[in-house]
Amino acid sequence: MSTPRYDLVVVGGGIVGLATAHAAVRSGLSVAVVERESRLASHQTGNNSNVIHSGLYYAPGGLKARLAVAGCAETVAFCREHDLPHQVCGKLVVATEPEELPRLAELERRGKVNGVATRRLDAAGMREREPHVRGLEALWVPSTGICDYRAIAEKLGELVVKEGGEIHLGRAVTGMVRRETSSRPDVVVRSAQGDLLGERVVVCGGLRCDELARAAGADPGVRIIPFRGEYSGLTEEAADLVRGLIYPVPDPAFPFLGVHATRGIDGHVHAGPNAVLALAREGYSWGTVKPKELLGSLVYPGMLRVAKRHWRYGLGEVHRSLSKAAMVTQIQRMLPEVEARHLTPAGAGVRAQAVKPDGTLVDDFLLVEQGRGAGSILHVLNAPSPAATAALPIGREILERLTGDNPGPL
Repeated sequence: MSTPRYDLVVVGGGIVGLATAHAAVRSGLSVAVVERESRLASHQTGNNSNVIHSGLYYAPGGLKARLAVAGCAETVAFCREHDLPHQVCGKLVVATEPEELPRLAELERRGKVNGVATRRLDAAGMREREPHVRGLEALWVPSTGICDYRAIAEKLGELVVKEGGEIHLGRAVTGMVRRETSSRPDVVVRSAQGDLLGERVVVCGGLRCDELARAAGADPGVRIIPFRGEYSGLTEEAADLVRGLIYPVPDPAFPFLGVHATRGIDGHVHAGPNAVLALAREGYSWGTVKPKELLGSLVYPGMLRVAKRHWRYGLGEVHRSLSKAAMVTQIQRMLPEVEARHLTPAGAGVRAQAVKPDGTLVDDFLLVEQGRGAGSILHVLNAPSPAATAALPIGREILERLTGDNPGPL
């Protein structure tokens, strides 16, 4: 029996991998998606705050800035076209302390450069939007919205299959081998269920992307450190305190946006996340521990440097994880009427954060090519938030780098 061959094999069934596969089938390529879990979108895509980000925060000129702004509009358009739940509700970014005002002004500047419309509000103006919020000033960002990224990913999967692609679930990739053949180079994608051949391969492995890069013989130059973000739900009584999306001014030293309050597409309100070191790559709770994976994080030189530099911040995050009182104190900076009795557990997500050996937290999307043309592999080595928002243009960006083809927006 011959080994099946495709123009493109996509490793990873999250939203970025599926968007890449969809862009490829739209360009007429034969495509197979290989996903280790039994369901699509099982990790970062299916466990986040479901916010459609505007592109406000990101350094002008970077991939995040360019692709998130495009992705914001395209995500809304995709949801409308396929009748998927979404709402463009806007959000407030609230400065609660005087020292945050210069950072708020910098966000406003970035927004203008990135093409994101904003409006500066005083305390009275922000209370017109969110009557229960407390702060000095805020930015109103009308293009921000909410959706269900798992639903978007599953729809992309349906479209891939409808347009001739294949999706292989429960198929963990164990290695990739680039080879020269008598006809043209290709890549052997190995798994326990058998090999697949791809003229080109893209690896969108999320929490496992660095391991998969090494399995392909590449040096990723980074290690994925998993950070768990835990959310608290607000009871029905407290949920009335939040109309839409309320965010703090983020600390520029970290890639995390801080504890925010979000009314989801289902009407429930949650607050979070914090950011603590996960005890396993897929460590969604304190009880999920994989000693080998945890040790790998703890002894990695980059993580040791992060811990040395930011240990006070890290202890604060752990404290909020373990103490409802500490968590509510953080929320009360913007929503003083929320009390500890209003908080209920609301799940967690794990962020795949790429860290360099020198302790630098990679801030932008990171795409690394292993070879060029036929027989090449492209590794997506850093695609946390706002990758879900930016997934559709990221998919086209990946395809263009691999093949030179870009089918354009939907």
